[in-house]
Amino acid sequence: ALKWFQNSEIKHGRIAMIATIGFMVQKSGVHFPLYLGPTGSNAFHPESDTAWLLSSTSGVTFSDIATAAPLDAIKMVPAAGWLQIFFAAGLFEAVAFQRQWNEEGRVPGDYGYDPLGFTKREGGFDSDEIKSLRLKEIKNGRVAMMTIAAWVSNEAIPGALPVWHP
Repeated sequence: ALKWFQNSEIKHGRIAMIATIGFMVQKSGVHFPLYLGPTGSNAFHPESDTAWLLSSTSGVTFSDIATAAPLDAIKMVPAAGWLQIFFAAGLFEAVAFQRQWNEEGRVPGDYGYDPLGFTKREGGFDSDEIKSLRLKEIKNGRVAMMTIAAWVSNEAIPGALPVWHP
């Protein structure tokens, strides 16, 4: 059971770190351009006269989502989009379950995907450097979980967070 909780903490920490970056980017007004999309859509000016529709039934465009507040943008995603997100997350969870629990001998959080080769170093997961990096990841994940919870609370209830945030 302890291995499951460790795995869960690492996984939630990674998601929270990504969510924190996404929240900051959305709040600061920097938006990713719609590649191969209408001209005029760029990182700082997502509005476009010929915006592509995200959902023809609701009339929501990609530009509308780019200019919305983070929680409003979540509400604008159509049901078909949430279905795609649900199935993609389910696929990742199935692969993670297979690698974590059916292929024994793995440490929590190791899903076999290491494009930068951190675990290929001498000593692997038992080296002091990897142990230090794993501890830093857990600590940063904990901070990110608290941060995203506070920011979302302040978006839902303005003034809930008494300090400045993006």
